[in-house]
Amino acid sequence: MDITIRQISPDEYATLGEITAQAYLGDGLLDFGESDEYLCELRDVAKRAAAAEVLVAVADGRVLGGVTFVPAGGPMADIARAGEAEIRMLAVAPEARGRGAGEALVRACLERARAVEGCARVVLSTQRTMHAAHRIYERLGFARTPERDWKPLPDLFDLTLITYELTL
Repeated sequence: MDITIRQISPDEYATLGEITAQAYLGDGLLDFGESDEYLCELRDVAKRAAAAEVLVAVADGRVLGGVTFVPAGGPMADIARAGEAEIRMLAVAPEARGRGAGEALVRACLERARAVEGCARVVLSTQRTMHAAHRIYERLGFARTPERDWKPLPDLFDLTLITYELTL
């Protein structure tokens, strides 16, 4: 499959939003399922695209998945510090998994990070159960950083996001 990675166009926002939402729902990553408040964030690609760079993997004219690349902090950064870029909301449609789209999206983020002046590392947060994503990160040279693990909503429930970083 010939996969192209490029910046998302506005007419693809709804498609990627639904791919991302369905990936999180289908993988059981939302504690409250269809009523989880984070589902709105996952579907709001326009908001992400206004604050960061949203990339899509496309093949045969179809969006297979996407990722949000946060080059140097800003409103979309969760854990990035000075000199770091962040990867967020990597998702690939179930029917496209295992074909290299996820890895291609992460590689594109790494290329972009290398082009950002002063960027020394790429960081990301992930859930413990996202094993396929972990394999991609580790294959590309990311290392676990348990000292940076964090709880996005410590008062509501006990979800700890684990973190990885790659030094460029």
